[in-house]
Amino acid sequence: MTKRHPPQIVGNMGLYYACYKLSRLGWNVMPTSRNAKGVDIICFSMDGTRMRTFQVKSLSRKSPVPLGADLDRIMGDFWVIVNDLLAEHPRCYVMRPSQVKALAHRGVKDGRVSYWLQPRDYAVPKFEEKWEQVGRGVAGA
Repeated sequence: MTKRHPPQIVGNMGLYYACYKLSRLGWNVMPTSRNAKGVDIICFSMDGTRMRTFQVKSLSRKSPVPLGADLDRIMGDFWVIVNDLLAEHPRCYVMRPSQVKALAHRGVKDGRVSYWLQPRDYAVPKFEEKWEQVGRGVAGA
């Protein structure tokens, strides 16, 4: 499919796709306010004893993920990169923030520093659909 969508729509698609995947694991999932600083998803186990936070990066295809000018802003318990959102079966790459930071590529252009996560580093079997590291929100989910 070659149809293009505005970035806001692609962002929503990835956010709600990640929410769907977490819900299937039995988590009570709540997206936060869009474009707010901080995490994108907060979820709780059904008994309320465990919480997980997520940052979600949504891409229409397998592209570099912009991380900004400062790696200290990478937060959450997990990062989920959702790409190929316009394909029939999007792919999710589940990572820890420490893994994102370790794999970040530093670039300098016109004297400005920016960080990126390259597809060759994140779109690998080690991270693909690795939801089991998040755990289940309810037994038997």
